[in-house]
Amino acid sequence: MRQSKRKLSGLFISLLWCWAAGAAAQHYPARPVRLIVPQSAGGSTDVIARVVALRMSDGLGQPVVVDNRPGAGTLVGVELVANAAPDGHTLLVVASSYTIIPALHKKLPFDPVRDMTAVTQLATLPHILVVHPSEPVHSVKELIALAKAKPGQLNFASSGFATSTHMAAELFMYMTGTRMVNVAYKGGAPAMVGMLGGQCQLNFATISTAIPHVRAGRLRALAVTGDKRSVAAPEYPTISEAGVPGYHHTSWIGMFAPAKTPRAIVARLNAEAIKAAHSQEVKTVLIGDGLEATGTTPGEFAVFVEAEISKWKKVTKAANITAP
Repeated sequence: MRQSKRKLSGLFISLLWCWAAGAAAQHYPARPVRLIVPQSAGGSTDVIARVVALRMSDGLGQPVVVDNRPGAGTLVGVELVANAAPDGHTLLVVASSYTIIPALHKKLPFDPVRDMTAVTQLATLPHILVVHPSEPVHSVKELIALAKAKPGQLNFASSGFATSTHMAAELFMYMTGTRMVNVAYKGGAPAMVGMLGGQCQLNFATISTAIPHVRAGRLRALAVTGDKRSVAAPEYPTISEAGVPGYHHTSWIGMFAPAKTPRAIVARLNAEAIKAAHSQEVKTVLIGDGLEATGTTPGEFAVFVEAEISKWKKVTKAANITAP
């Protein structure tokens, strides 16, 4: 009898919680929505968050305000959202470093899967593999051959330790059995200066940064890093097409909510965010920064995030990379 009462009590609590969540979703949003960006103002993630926020404000009927919370390599801002009330009024807009961080830190103040709810991937930022024109390399296969002939002697420029440009190269080395040296600069622009000056032989640069120099003949492009050819540079094959089957890497920007946010609220946010990302106003900003609008279901994005976390754990373990 007691067991039956417990079951009935548990069922009642579950029904009550579902009713409360449904009621909250019907009146959502009840106040302004905060988009936490765990980086300083001015970067690609911040710019995209701001233009998406403006469009989402129209659809939600409440102001959507960007709140920059940089610190500890994005950990400060992400933890803030992980601990926020799961009511859809505090959200996270973050870049692909979100799935790299778990591979570098044994302990985090949050679980990137359990403590967050995936809303949608907003945009992707494909990279392009470029070499200095002084190098006798005109294809991905020739680069692999050169790297194997000179193990540890080729330098690749990156925009910093564990950044997307660094990890693109680590994945390439992992999949090709090559060994090259990371020269970490403080950002993509200084890394490009190093490339142009000949201090580094190659770079997995963002397309928007590299293409002007490629077209001026100052760099030679070999391939793009995505799983399909880039709209911004369709004349170049993917690295997978060019000799490394299965290679795929792009930076991305996505939106998350705290865990246990009601499904109805997540679905509403998903619809509004995708509509915003595909608006002409936002697309224009995206193209200017070399990004491409995407938009996935919460389920698709959650599967993608878990796969990325698993991938980077394998790559960083094989390369013996840990947080400094």
